[in-house]
Amino acid sequence: GANAVGNIGSSSKYFNQVFAQATTALYADLAEIYSADAEYPPGTVVSFGGDQEITKSILAGDPRVAGVISDRPSYLMNAALQAEHRAAVALTGRVPTRVIGPVAKGDMMVSAGNGHAQASAAPAMGTVIGKALENFSNDSGIIEIVVGRM
Repeated sequence: GANAVGNIGSSSKYFNQVFAQATTALYADLAEIYSADAEYPPGTVVSFGGDQEITKSILAGDPRVAGVISDRPSYLMNAALQAEHRAAVALTGRVPTRVIGPVAKGDMMVSAGNGHAQASAAPAMGTVIGKALENFSNDSGIIEIVVGRM
């Protein structure tokens, strides 16, 4: 019936193809699983490198920045990856991010070191994580940014 909610399939019985008119999601980012050097909390800025595929970003304006650890991805890719530490890295969409201030809505965000992001007026090629969706005037905290919007 209309406006119904239901589950199809299970962990042992699944569908290979689903045909649908439209879909929606409760959450707002597209993420991919990577092997990580450690467990990182949501909002942590990560870079390619370390002993595994990604590690906590420790450089300001890091050109190896990979993205932000997602808290609730709407769509998750590479979910079958086997690793001691797995991390869902937001590749595009809205995601809460650890930042140091000040930040103005619309600022381009780059890595700040210690797993945080910061605003940058003139970022170098390859260093931009996304754009801020909120103003922020404190020393450090969490704001929502749009990952992948250059």
